[in-house]
Amino acid sequence: MVADPAVPGGDRTLSRARTATLVSLASGMAATLLLPAVGLSREPDPWRVTAGAAGLGAFAVVLAVALRTAVTPASSDRSRRRLRSAYAAVAVLGVPLVAPVAVGVWPTWAWLGAAVVGGVPLLAPFRWVAPTHVAALAVAGAVAGLSGTSVARSLLVTGLGGLGVAAVTGFQVWFWELLVQAGQGRAAQARLAAAQERLRFAGDVHDLLGHHLTVIALKAELAARLAPTDPERAGREAGEAQRLAATALTELRRTVHGYRRVDLVEQLTAVGEVLRSSGVRCTVVPPAGELPPEAATQLAAVLREAGTNVLRHSRAGWAGSRSSRRTTWRG
Repeated sequence: MVADPAVPGGDRTLSRARTATLVSLASGMAATLLLPAVGLSREPDPWRVTAGAAGLGAFAVVLAVALRTAVTPASSDRSRRRLRSAYAAVAVLGVPLVAPVAVGVWPTWAWLGAAVVGGVPLLAPFRWVAPTHVAALAVAGAVAGLSGTSVARSLLVTGLGGLGVAAVTGFQVWFWELLVQAGQGRAAQARLAAAQERLRFAGDVHDLLGHHLTVIALKAELAARLAPTDPERAGREAGEAQRLAATALTELRRTVHGYRRVDLVEQLTAVGEVLRSSGVRCTVVPPAGELPPEAATQLAAVLREAGTNVLRHSRAGWAGSRSSRRTTWRG
């Protein structure tokens, strides 16, 4: 699997959710922009059509960037502030460019105002919708009043349309943020588990070596003091220190070997859980009989490496362990 740099941890499921959210948001905002674009087809003046298309195009470009930013957790606060300024600028620019389009025939700017309000949750907290909504209503009413068209219709289009689109957009952004927080929580939990395992191993090593090293240090010190006066006893103490050091080394190797040894059944279960959490359907069938410890350890290492390769280097949709000696997957 190729990790998505825009998604924390490059999780496959979260990456798919990001794509689905982006497509859903883009579809909704595109449909919202189609309504002011209808005015272009009803405007007979080619200059007004050109100006209106330029205004709508500029807003659509900034909105597209806002859509991607909304589902990109790595976006910096500085870039978001700049995008908010650009969003406000194209919204203001749309008033003189879009307002004259299809006057008296179609409430072009009123629909654009609804789109402006609906896109606010992409760039700012939902509480910003209210002041933007008030400003859009004021502009829609002013445009309708100056052009001699129905103020009530313009306020209705901008008011209800803007709040409806903003509610749908805000819900999708909120749900995406929940998914991101859940992914970050899983990553933090994995790091915590790894840290706890390291601390446990360090504690075991400390308990194992602490007593031996203390006794070795005392015997070495005693041998150093006895060397001038009682060389024979000093030699015995030095030999005892050497024996204790060899014993400690043997026990340390046994402990490390125990940590390195991986149980095949446990590894099958762990790989299956990891694959399923990454969106890969997984079938795990444990070995029917008991395998020799050395063979089980080697097969567990192979299985772990195979699972890692599936996640990092493939786009598999299904993986299965059919026996203790064969693992298969397919996209």
